[in-house]
Amino acid sequence: MNRDQLLERLERERSWDFVVIGGGATGLGIAVDAASRGFRVALLEQADFTKSTSSKSTKLVHGGVRYLAQGDVRLVLEALKERGLMRRNAPHLVRDQSFVIPCYRWWEAPFYGIGLTLYDLMAGRLSFGRSRYLSRKRALEAVPALSADKLRGGILYHDGQFDDSRMAVNLAQTAVEHGAVAVNYVRVEKLLKTDGRLSGVEAVDLESGRRFRLDAKTVVNATGVFVDSILQMDDPTGIHLVRPSQGVHLVLDRKFLRSEQAVMIPKTDDGRVLFAVPWHNYVVVGTTDTTVERPSLEPRPLEEEIDFILRTADRYLSGRPRREDVLSVFAGLRPLAAPKSSGESTKEISRSHKIMVSGSNLITIIGGKWTTYRRMAQDTVDRAISLGLVARARCVTENLRIHGYRETTDFDHYLYVYGSDLEKVEALIRSSEENGRQLHPRFGFRVGQVVWAVREEMALHVEDVLSRRIRALFLDARAAREMARPVAEIMARELGRPGEWIESETRSFQSLCDGYVLQRERV
Repeated sequence: MNRDQLLERLERERSWDFVVIGGGATGLGIAVDAASRGFRVALLEQADFTKSTSSKSTKLVHGGVRYLAQGDVRLVLEALKERGLMRRNAPHLVRDQSFVIPCYRWWEAPFYGIGLTLYDLMAGRLSFGRSRYLSRKRALEAVPALSADKLRGGILYHDGQFDDSRMAVNLAQTAVEHGAVAVNYVRVEKLLKTDGRLSGVEAVDLESGRRFRLDAKTVVNATGVFVDSILQMDDPTGIHLVRPSQGVHLVLDRKFLRSEQAVMIPKTDDGRVLFAVPWHNYVVVGTTDTTVERPSLEPRPLEEEIDFILRTADRYLSGRPRREDVLSVFAGLRPLAAPKSSGESTKEISRSHKIMVSGSNLITIIGGKWTTYRRMAQDTVDRAISLGLVARARCVTENLRIHGYRETTDFDHYLYVYGSDLEKVEALIRSSEENGRQLHPRFGFRVGQVVWAVREEMALHVEDVLSRRIRALFLDARAAREMARPVAEIMARELGRPGEWIESETRSFQSLCDGYVLQRERV
């Protein structure tokens, strides 16, 4: 993950089997799949890895209980298989998470119980555990924060939980270990064609202004909600394929759940599900499903979305969270296929992924979710093979260990996300008094983790560290804001940046934090 060395390779090795545009879950998965098959792969991300949608998930690895209710059995079967493979291949990040569905009406327990029994059976040998009925007493013991009024009982079932951006860092490392070039802050500016067929790309390193020409047998558009912009490069007259759907999450103190179990509300006022999930000793509550006209790297939650989540949480959690209790609020955009009819809402659109090939052989993939990233990658590389763009090679990712793989993980250890690198990070932290210094009294993060992020994980900006290498911005935006200058100073020493850079980075990140802070009073 030495960025300078990888950029040298981009300049030196002009010919590639795959150029993948986009460094989110899908693009990184494709890079891992293609590189592990022996192909020459270059992945280019215009911002940081998972800057957009892939860092802003509900932090779940799940089969999709609600998709089963919608009758999308094929998607659920696929997701349940991939859920199991994801835990098997990255057990240092993906873990079993038990959920409680509270039941307040007589018919809910048998109704959800039957559905979740089917869910368990569909998972087969990759099951995370069996669902079971909970009496009223047992449900309140499992989640003391549940509203007890009219509670009849609950259903406990199992799904997975993970850290999305940390998974992305490990995927980038895995791709590089298999020979790929994966770099952030490199933007594709032009698609190159020979006789009407794609033959490569022109790109620029946004940090230095250095320009690259990459010849490629296959170009993959894996830019999520931004796929239409790449499609426009290919064909300015082309139709729009994506309708972004916004999902908002609120982060609360752990006291609002008081449990290791998560809560799933199977049907809210708008027909979605609502989750309250323990994550890094906080609670993530969400999500919403709101149509957005234009994609952006930093979407902002709407007041009605915030009100909806708080109103629903108030109904089911006895702690009754208020605006002033929200530590961070973040919004992500789902890259859904545009509705076939004007009356179709985004929550009715299938979450299955779709692969399209243009007349010039640009391969574009849309839809899907984190849980199925590996399958999406396999299908994309297989499509390139079926088109005759690259030679046939067998997919090996079903049993491919992701960087950081650690068979037994102590999820209570504050450095657990580093997996097999944990001892190296610990050694760096212990190597000096400065590296062992705590970054903020409300977090266990250390100076050594910032140093590690710069040296080993391609972090170039304060945001890269505090948003995605360590998840401070997503946990407590006000505390993250206070950490901006100290982190900028540490990074400046590592990167050899001047004092003006420290000032600029501090201002930039603090401005970003303002969008994650929920004002005490509604504006």
